[in-house]
Amino acid sequence: MTAVSTQSQPAFCEGIQHFGAPLPDFDRYGQAAAIAPGQTAIPSPSDPTAVYQTLLAADALRYLTLQVTASKESGHPGGFASIAEAIASLVMLGHKNIITEVGHHAPGFYSNVFLDGSLEKMGIETVQQLCDRFRETHGLLGHLSGQIPGLLNPAGPLGQGQHFAMAGAKLHPGVLFPVTIGDGGLGEPYIMSSFGHFHTAFPTVTNFLPILVWNGYSQEHHSMVSTQSNQAMLDYWRGNGFQEVVLVDAKDFDDASQPGPYVDSTAFSFPQRFAFTQAVLEATDKAAKLALGGTLTVLIVKQLKGAGVHKRGAQSHNLYPGDSLTRDYIVNALTTRALHPDAWALVRTNYERANGGPASKTVVTESILPLPELGTVPLNEFPVGGDKQVATTAMGGIVGYVGQQDASFIVTNADGNAASGINNINQALKIIHPTTDATYFQQPQGQVYEPLSEDACAGLAAPRRYLGRGLCGAPMNPSLSTAYRSGRP
Repeated sequence: MTAVSTQSQPAFCEGIQHFGAPLPDFDRYGQAAAIAPGQTAIPSPSDPTAVYQTLLAADALRYLTLQVTASKESGHPGGFASIAEAIASLVMLGHKNIITEVGHHAPGFYSNVFLDGSLEKMGIETVQQLCDRFRETHGLLGHLSGQIPGLLNPAGPLGQGQHFAMAGAKLHPGVLFPVTIGDGGLGEPYIMSSFGHFHTAFPTVTNFLPILVWNGYSQEHHSMVSTQSNQAMLDYWRGNGFQEVVLVDAKDFDDASQPGPYVDSTAFSFPQRFAFTQAVLEATDKAAKLALGGTLTVLIVKQLKGAGVHKRGAQSHNLYPGDSLTRDYIVNALTTRALHPDAWALVRTNYERANGGPASKTVVTESILPLPELGTVPLNEFPVGGDKQVATTAMGGIVGYVGQQDASFIVTNADGNAASGINNINQALKIIHPTTDATYFQQPQGQVYEPLSEDACAGLAAPRRYLGRGLCGAPMNPSLSTAYRSGRP
């Protein structure tokens, strides 16, 4: 380990428990940030300097995630650790509208937005403050909160995050919305069914990118898909309509003779760590370009849960009382991942430049979409005691009018407008369906999103509101936006 004076370390590093010596070849690839001044991303995913500094960023993420959770002897470091290279790759490629459906990855996502300075909006400027505010009132909640500056969505119930990614993609063409999905929940049908209905309804909206965190374990046991072969996993996604499946398997780079199909890339020799990081960086770039270019794509990274932290497998999922910063296996993991202060400074510079600035300033939730003028909304006042009226039908007339003024307006309904007395909505706006049929008021360019699943119905409605546009075309509540930007819960 390297003894470092407080004068020689970047100010944001205050509170870091351990610093390390420079990694091999730092004098070659660590002299200047891979993202140049005035640029928003690395020039090429194959550039050795970019690969090297992506590896540094992945180590920084693992280190912070473990120190933050160990500082409270609580939280979940293992799942995020297995996808650190892909998260670092996204940032280095200039993509910061990153979403997850895994609430237990919260400390990793907090570490990610800390590195680019986003958390300064809520008074977190140093690693010490990051640790102090984790799992505290008015701080960083144990499960992911979308109110944290730079983060786009809450995450807790599995199967929720992909709805935010799809809603964001529909609202913001040309912007990539990656969403990490844990393999622990992949054995359930709701994730794929929601992708399937959305893609059938909006086949040209592909700028969301599922990233499967295939690490072999769920919370307390093996994941239900841990026995699948690589080919079976490829076939599964293709069978569910995905046109391109980009898979990186850490096992292909293992030179440490690790047993089993899931391995830890941090145990490789440094040249093989470099090779694996390059493969993930190139795969992430390829998948992102495919998704942005109109191809329904998934990225899969297969790496052992807990890679680079205190334990491996399901045992890495949670910290318990006693798993403190002084515990021997915590200390060993932190010292193994520890970076030199110059490496920390390099990671911070790249993160600050990526995507044009901190996520707290550049992600889509920090702006409000323009709205069309609605004109005079037709309202009818019904006399008390007059003819009987169907309330839903009266409301449906208003909804239909608003949708006709605003082409991006969407009504979500779990099938049954006609039976609910609001068939006038279907008549005015048309059900989104690949088959045009005037009898049922359906067509591909409709505005009524009608999955049978109520979760999928709410799954499109709620994220649209949160990501800048309500169901009635209304912008985000200004007070909510202000609170979000200041980091107040």
